[in-house]
Amino acid sequence: MTNPIACLLIIGNEVLSGRTRDANLQFLATRLGELGIPLREVRVIPDVPETIIATVNEVRAKFDHVFTTGGIGPTHDDITSECIAAAFGVPWVVHEESRALMAEDYARRDPPVEMNAARLRMATLPEGAVPIRCSITSAPGFTMGNVHVMAGVPRIMQAMFEVIAPGLAGGVPVVSRTVHAVGVFEGNIAEALEAVQKRFPALDIGSYPFYRNHGAGGFSGGGVALVAKGTEPEAVDAAAEAITAMLRGMGAEPVEGEPPG
Repeated sequence: MTNPIACLLIIGNEVLSGRTRDANLQFLATRLGELGIPLREVRVIPDVPETIIATVNEVRAKFDHVFTTGGIGPTHDDITSECIAAAFGVPWVVHEESRALMAEDYARRDPPVEMNAARLRMATLPEGAVPIRCSITSAPGFTMGNVHVMAGVPRIMQAMFEVIAPGLAGGVPVVSRTVHAVGVFEGNIAEALEAVQKRFPALDIGSYPFYRNHGAGGFSGGGVALVAKGTEPEAVDAAAEAITAMLRGMGAEPVEGEPPG
């Protein structure tokens, strides 16, 4: 069985400018891996209609699932929704059920909030889209074909994702094991690690240096985290054991999980 694959589009000038730090990638990559939908590509693109439309059309043809974050708020630069409509060649229209739910929500607030033209943008969706509703906000995300459009605010994005997660066509979950070695550095293990990778070609084996400095009484120093990841738990376990043996053969004492400190 071949796992479906996914792409993430992070949409927003504020991310590209550095003003906003994206906090959604790690969450989505982790959760998608748990569902057996490896995240294979991530792009950060600006609030430019031509770029959004062209990119969406490119990646929705290449990937089983496309996720977007950002650009579905009430302001003039929130243009993701209308660009998705253009990408699919459908009208961008008020979704009456979403409009009514939002208006009811705003009317209940103390004081009541006006359902003005700006807020109405958040209830305007590509024709045929399926709303993504979550408990945090009455303004929906939506799914159009294999494209899942979510908010950029992390807690709202996460809530929206958990709503659609049970219905996503996934595959075999991706599992991983991590082995840390303090005082061991990438330049010393590159050749031996490549040999381990060749023994387990179906796995992703990565090397990630780290440094910790906790001052007096705490661990200070560097090392390397070696990660074996794949869809076959037995192979992942065997690779982790091979990595452990490799490190011990070099005189290091590997630690599974987090390094000391």
